[in-house]
Amino acid sequence: MTEYERSPTMPGPPEEVFEQAANIGQMGDRLPGELHVRAEDLPAVTVHEDRTDVDTSDLLRARRDQTRIEWGTREQGGYAGWLQVAGIDSGASEVTVHPSSFDAGHDPGEEQVTGALDDSLRRLERQVRLRVDDAAG
Repeated sequence: MTEYERSPTMPGPPEEVFEQAANIGQMGDRLPGELHVRAEDLPAVTVHEDRTDVDTSDLLRARRDQTRIEWGTREQGGYAGWLQVAGIDSGASEVTVHPSSFDAGHDPGEEQVTGALDDSLRRLERQVRLRVDDAAG
């Protein structure tokens, strides 16, 4: 099993950060370009990976009361992960994302995964900043 984790700080209260992170309609704006999520009958989703041209049946659960998102493969144990949003004193939030790969075929390697996580988290931060700035302005 391979695990990765990132925990950046983002502007805005945890509820706002979570709402942006959990918005399935905007996930394509944050995920690496080769991954596409299609909602079915939630929590069921399909993830298409361009690199392998494979569709994977996944589960995606947004737990609003815990400001937590959990995901993983439905039919085989290839990967799983979670994203947790926690408020910090300054009115900002800490976002921890923790993907795990149980199958070497689902792990493209540390450099690619950490780069993709950092890019996705930067895009999420931009979405949050836009919402927070619009609400304040």
